[in-house]
Amino acid sequence: MNTWKTVVHETQLCVVGGGLAGVMCAISAARRGAKVVLIQDRPMLGGNSSSEIRMQVRGAHGLENKETGILSELELEAIYRNPRMNPNIWDGIIYEKVKQEKNITLLLNTTCIDAEMAGDSIQSVRCWQLTTYSWHVVHAYLFADCSGDSVLSIPTGAIYRLGRESADEFGESMGVPVADTKTMGMSILIQARELDHPVDFIAPSWAYVYEDEAFATIAYDQYHSGHRDHALGTDGCNFWWIELGGNQQVLDDAENIRDELLKTAYGVWDHIKNYGDHQAENWELDWIGFLPGKRESRRYVGPYILTQNDIQSDRKFVDVVGYGGWPLDDHNPMGFLNRGEAHEKSQFLPTPSPYEIPFSSLYSVNVSNLMFAGRNISATHAAMSSTRVMATCSILGQAVGLAASMCYAKQCLPSELASWNIHELQQALLEDYCFLPGKTRMIPELTLRANHNLSPDDAAILYDGMERFCADGRDHYIQFKSGQSITYSFEYPEEVKKLRIVFDLDFSRESITQFKRIQKYAMRSHIGRDFKPVKMPKNMAKEFVVEIDEGDGKWQNIYTTNVNHVDLFTLRIDRAIKQIRVVFQSAYADEFINVYACDIS
Repeated sequence: MNTWKTVVHETQLCVVGGGLAGVMCAISAARRGAKVVLIQDRPMLGGNSSSEIRMQVRGAHGLENKETGILSELELEAIYRNPRMNPNIWDGIIYEKVKQEKNITLLLNTTCIDAEMAGDSIQSVRCWQLTTYSWHVVHAYLFADCSGDSVLSIPTGAIYRLGRESADEFGESMGVPVADTKTMGMSILIQARELDHPVDFIAPSWAYVYEDEAFATIAYDQYHSGHRDHALGTDGCNFWWIELGGNQQVLDDAENIRDELLKTAYGVWDHIKNYGDHQAENWELDWIGFLPGKRESRRYVGPYILTQNDIQSDRKFVDVVGYGGWPLDDHNPMGFLNRGEAHEKSQFLPTPSPYEIPFSSLYSVNVSNLMFAGRNISATHAAMSSTRVMATCSILGQAVGLAASMCYAKQCLPSELASWNIHELQQALLEDYCFLPGKTRMIPELTLRANHNLSPDDAAILYDGMERFCADGRDHYIQFKSGQSITYSFEYPEEVKKLRIVFDLDFSRESITQFKRIQKYAMRSHIGRDFKPVKMPKNMAKEFVVEIDEGDGKWQNIYTTNVNHVDLFTLRIDRAIKQIRVVFQSAYADEFINVYACDIS
């Protein structure tokens, strides 16, 4: 044989890229019934959050703006099973979630090489799988590029942008005088471990040497003050500022940039250990990344390009399907090499939180069946400096996956879905516990018809379609003590398909971690001896039961748990019943169980 084996896949959605955006996209589509092939060029999923890179999952500012949906499902699973935040266990949790979905075919270690087009539509992509030395050809109805690098842009001819727009093009204050191809750089992170005795460090001969503390301080303080520290405590800096490559071609020069980052990272650690007093005697280098984390490369162009002004003016979009809230955080392209040049600076500007992100920024303007989610959405460089963080990318991935499943079910294209069915898409996202600013979830008609045992005030809260603390200043939950219940009943048995409950994941996060400023599930920066495991939300239901009465007056237990660790609980009923009740038994660390929603459909 003189050719490698070729494996052909026929599917409905092909997702390229297995970072958090791609994972959420694939799971979301699969759970809505679509057949999915998920292609990831690394041996693990999770992208910048994986153990290969170990960046913390950040998103919208504000204690009440936590991203939910599949992301919070993953985070709560990780808090329950991985309270010490071991990055390798995080890898396994993401892998498990994908592999549990029978509608997903996962191709790891697989790089997308080429695409076949028919007019303005992608017919298939061609990929190489390193571990099996085989070609994979994936034919699909829709394609979602969640690679971050817009890898399908070149073989498909999809219009994209790279670099910084001029200030004049969109009237952005963050724009540069003349457009260029400079980007934010890539980073290699460092994790250290604290021991009970001193430990030496001998730097490799090829590492850079930083003897002078003042020289290093220039690098540490190159951006906004107060963030460039090199503290090694449990809550210390993860050295994200070891950043290079923005003044080069972030894709073409990636190997050289990686080499320079390694020299710099080992040199910084050598400086901390061997030059000056950094109180690092008992700290050893536990891990250093060899795969840089990217902030920016190619960005697709969709029907709408999100701008700095859209974000800062808190523009409202009819087709809102996601939100952001991270500041406009534009890093100097010179990164670590910057020495305070006036013509290059970092910018860190506040944004409303949450602000809206439209569906029209999530599909291609010229390739009819191409969608995208992640840092490569249709946005200017300035806007992308906010939307690029992983929690924001995750909820956009879930929106794209759900939209793709609807497109296939309706046999329509993303542009047609945007014109005809955007309200349906928004309600489906709300049903899957994805918050959309300014939108409320429609309560199922069956719930509204049912008799219940709630007080008028409690019923009004459960039926208001708002499932978090909102701009009205109220927390939209009701509280139950052990033994209390919610009961729905009918005069005659009614067909009930599903029970849906939303529990309190503690949006303030104060019961989840000892570090109140960490609002998202995050990789630990360093492993100090004072590290304390993270905790489950104190008011989340830990134990509860579900019972039904099919009309004979006898209660049947159809579900029991003493280890609940999901915020969105759904249970298929699929039978005619006269009554259903949920009996709450205990929370994780409080006498009250907080419930944002409980309904039947």
